[in-house]
Amino acid sequence: MLSTDKLKNKEVINIADGRSLGFICDIEVDLEGGTIDGIVIPAERGLFHLFGGREDDTVIKWDRIRTIGDDVVLVELDSGFSDIAGFLK
Repeated sequence: MLSTDKLKNKEVINIADGRSLGFICDIEVDLEGGTIDGIVIPAERGLFHLFGGREDDTVIKWDRIRTIGDDVVLVELDSGFSDIAGFLK
């Protein structure tokens, strides 16, 4: 079984284009079903957004995850997207 602590801080790589999407900062959980819905990658925060909300963070749904390795998580997203923040919410 995979613990959530081991999942956090892993780098997320899109296998469609080899691009790093960031590092996992949190997970989304379905409390009723007891399952993980997705992983959360934080939005880039500028100097004036240090204390901003998490509404711009990106959630990658669990069915997009292909492999969870020791250091990275490989996901498969369409290679045609340009802005991850608007792609998966």
